[in-house]
Amino acid sequence: MPKRTDLKKILVIGSGPIVIGQAAEFDYAGTQACLALKEEGYEVILANSNPATIMTDTTIADKVYMEPLTPEYLAKIIRMERPDAIVPGIGGQTGLNLAMELSKNGVLEECGVEMLGTSRESIERAEDRELFKELCISLGEPVLQSEIATSIEHGLEVAEKIGYPVVLRPAFTLGGTGGGFADNEEEFKDIMKNALQLSPVHQVLVEKSIKGYKEIEYEVMRDANDTAITICNMENIDPVGIHTGDSIVVAPSQTLTNKEYHLLRDSALKIIRALKIEGGCNVQFALDPESFSYYLIEVNPRVSRSSALASKASGYPIARVSAKIAVGMHLDEIRLANTPASFEPALDYIVTKMPRFPFDKFATASNKLSTQMKATGEVMSIGRTLEESLLKAVRSLEIGVCHLYMPKFDNMSTEELLKYITIGTDDRIYAIAKLLRDGIDAGMICNATQIDMLFLEKIKNIVDYETVLAENKGNIDVLYKAKKMGFSDKYIGILWGMSDTDIYNIRKEHNMFPVYKMIDTCASEFDSYIPYFYSTYEEENESVVSDKKKIVVLGSGPIRIGQGVEFDYSTVHAVKTIKENGYEAIIINNNPETVSTDYTTSDKLYFEPLTPEDVMNVIELEKPIGVIASLGGQTAINLAEPLMERGVKIIGTDSEAIERAENRDSFEKVMQELNIPQPKGVAVTSLEAGFKAAEEIGYPVLVRPSYVLGGRAMQIVSKEEDLREYLKTAVEVNEDQPVLVDKYIVGKELEVDAICDGTDVFIPGIMELVERTGIHSGDSISVYPTFSVSQKAKDKIIEYTKKLGLGIGIVGLYNIQFIVDKNEDVYVIEVNPRSSRTVPFLSKATGYFLADIATLVILGVSLKEQGFTECYAKEKNTWYVKAPAFSFSKISGLDAYLSPEMKSTGEAIGYDEKLTRAMYKALQASGIALTDHGTVLVTVADEDKEETFPLVQRFYKLGFNIVATEMTADYLKERGIKTRVYGKICEGNDEILRDIRSGKINYVINTRAILSGKHYEDGYIIRRCAVENNATMFTSLDTVRMLLEVLEEMTIGISTIDGKRKQLDTT
Repeated sequence: MPKRTDLKKILVIGSGPIVIGQAAEFDYAGTQACLALKEEGYEVILANSNPATIMTDTTIADKVYMEPLTPEYLAKIIRMERPDAIVPGIGGQTGLNLAMELSKNGVLEECGVEMLGTSRESIERAEDRELFKELCISLGEPVLQSEIATSIEHGLEVAEKIGYPVVLRPAFTLGGTGGGFADNEEEFKDIMKNALQLSPVHQVLVEKSIKGYKEIEYEVMRDANDTAITICNMENIDPVGIHTGDSIVVAPSQTLTNKEYHLLRDSALKIIRALKIEGGCNVQFALDPESFSYYLIEVNPRVSRSSALASKASGYPIARVSAKIAVGMHLDEIRLANTPASFEPALDYIVTKMPRFPFDKFATASNKLSTQMKATGEVMSIGRTLEESLLKAVRSLEIGVCHLYMPKFDNMSTEELLKYITIGTDDRIYAIAKLLRDGIDAGMICNATQIDMLFLEKIKNIVDYETVLAENKGNIDVLYKAKKMGFSDKYIGILWGMSDTDIYNIRKEHNMFPVYKMIDTCASEFDSYIPYFYSTYEEENESVVSDKKKIVVLGSGPIRIGQGVEFDYSTVHAVKTIKENGYEAIIINNNPETVSTDYTTSDKLYFEPLTPEDVMNVIELEKPIGVIASLGGQTAINLAEPLMERGVKIIGTDSEAIERAENRDSFEKVMQELNIPQPKGVAVTSLEAGFKAAEEIGYPVLVRPSYVLGGRAMQIVSKEEDLREYLKTAVEVNEDQPVLVDKYIVGKELEVDAICDGTDVFIPGIMELVERTGIHSGDSISVYPTFSVSQKAKDKIIEYTKKLGLGIGIVGLYNIQFIVDKNEDVYVIEVNPRSSRTVPFLSKATGYFLADIATLVILGVSLKEQGFTECYAKEKNTWYVKAPAFSFSKISGLDAYLSPEMKSTGEAIGYDEKLTRAMYKALQASGIALTDHGTVLVTVADEDKEETFPLVQRFYKLGFNIVATEMTADYLKERGIKTRVYGKICEGNDEILRDIRSGKINYVINTRAILSGKHYEDGYIIRRCAVENNATMFTSLDTVRMLLEVLEEMTIGISTIDGKRKQLDTT
């Protein structure tokens, strides 16, 4: 059936700010869907509150509403725009839930809006556990036995009936909190008791455990004509029990027999036909490794996180095809590059996905993996063998390893390692490699981990070849085989006692370079040319090198805290500008979730690790006129110097300028020459020097390693013992890794993104942060234009920005953070000589596409030639607020206070003509539950009590109940505020925790003692409990102050008839 002509206007719902479990893959899917619908001639309306993404650019949809993703705001958009239809399956779980809610509360019916794609009934049958179970039973498909229990006794009966082992899942707790596996009655009682306490409705689902089964996923597609195909199947290396988002995944599956493959494929197609899914769908199975029995784990009736991986792995654009199916088209009518969309992709290579975890930033958090997803991002790699694919993935992760070898396991005994691998952790695969190196039998490892023997044998192949390499130093044949297996130059260099450059030179001398193979969805069965490539050491090169002038843009690699989708935004903009200016644009990147790795974005896409070796291999083939390294975050910036040393031309900010901005001594020299003040500080290389520096500067001091991203391992310390602890545990201070010790200045923090062309500077806007210094700018609420800083301070900021851009030698984008103290003195905290996290937000707020302007500057078009004659752009009359979104609840053991170390995973935007309203929208959009009445729990450090009192007074006047811990309560009561007192948790009183869990407490205000450095265990327990139970928590009084302004503005006041008059008479 051709596309529907009765539809004119379609609303697409995005997925909102990035949180763990719902990241950039929905930005990629949403962008693809919007463009596909526009391509078919529909008017596209987009609702999404995430400013960091390409999806919310005004060029992607006809109208973009960056409003909070709640039913109320969407109802307003629908009533205003009157779309004919809505596409629910593109914006992750958020988009699906919202569409379902709008359907249930009658808004869609009221406005005559049709739900496209999969129907509401089908979504309910897939999402509701009981309905899904009924459907599976009616189809004869095996599902896990389960029952809801409301007491320990009832639970034990259910467990007996189902048979151990079982898994317990408390109802309505976020992300699997309080659940677990029980192998016997004793373990069951322990977990059940805790689970019942944690569930607000005192219900626990007791389910048959299939821990240790193989986890297999099928990505399938169906249209209204009942044509259904599988796009690809994927196998988790980790068995069931670890979330698929946290597992190492390979595609296509490697250990299934032909019978097993078809058994699961038939089941997946049967289930999506029964559910009448229209579009992409993800089906997850658990397969018993000992027999042919399997269970259906779940069906996602929407584009999922795995869809992005399947799209990139197969070259099949799932979201694009899903969007076209939604408007009535059939698979055989939708054309892909060389085949109709009804053609099942064939893979003649192996894809490996490895997750990127935030444990490097959250040192206190547990790195144990479970059914709750913890990864912030992922990398994908492609090779001809599993060994090659796996090794390429390992070096793509940017976690300081270049091979299946991690120094942390060097000194662990075999017993310790065997015990360590029984639990799934983020680094288990490196411990397994160490055991195999030590000659431990793969069978023992298989028993301990339940990882299939095939995968262990592949790891053993790699480990065995290390010995061959080490014994054959300089042997060219052995070198070639190692390269074919995926070994990096760096690791071969370690085994041969050489540098990676030496190995590169040996390869160059023998013309030993990889060839590039194409990903074309059909394993080259049909003639086609799709510019999407991966490297391998074989004979035939499929990448055709054109004679056009080429520019390579380096991507930003996996998404992690501190380096998110914002950098992909800049990369995509740059590529568009390069293409428009007549150059061939080439991207090198390895993140399957993003728009930059969609092969339609650039002229050529190389899906490769971002290491000097892998980038040089592409450069050797393509011979570009230049490489841009300033847009892919710290990943790309770190490549500038090694590439320049190898003779590559870096266009834009070069490595000397980067050195001037990032090296402490060089930067101080620039600051002195330009006469710009910065907080007093020194770089130290030993413990003693650290203590001496802190003494001279005066506590409190801000300490951090040099060369950081996202404030990693940054802390404010207020006394010597804390500093000793920090220098010993948080960082390894030595000659090569100096630690910076700076004076901590209390003041307002401001931020600027600017563009310099070597002669002029253009500043589109200055952002002011709500929270004072001491909280990472990425975790602060950011406001454009500034709301409380004098013109004098702003003039200084503009002056310093201009001086620094020209003085450092920036060509393109740069970002500067400033402090304005109480005397209006301006200090520079740091300069980032690259695109920053705030570029998309500022671009959308000011209307200037900064990445485009900067790319033109890099290509040699001056700011004046682009029409920018003023240094500082005229400020807008609307307020734009960027609020951080956190994923604290997903990571157990993490302390949820804000500090100089960045912790947020995403951001949301709010905008309005009134600042308080813009703030209200931004807070709502970031997922904060705002209420104008209820109970506020106050528990603050002694040094903050005086500042807290007037804020609590304001809550009291608004009608809130005030509750507090003992010392805070005494302070408030003495000053006339009626306060309920809670006993201390450390003395066995858990009333405070019970009240948080039951939802009686709406806001938690909790601060830590920064100046005295006294920290109490109770504070940590309260923060964890608040986070795990969705209570709104503030650890900065500046945020509370801003919240109060919002609440006072939004709350309708009351008074007696003469109350206001009396007030006026007395004043």
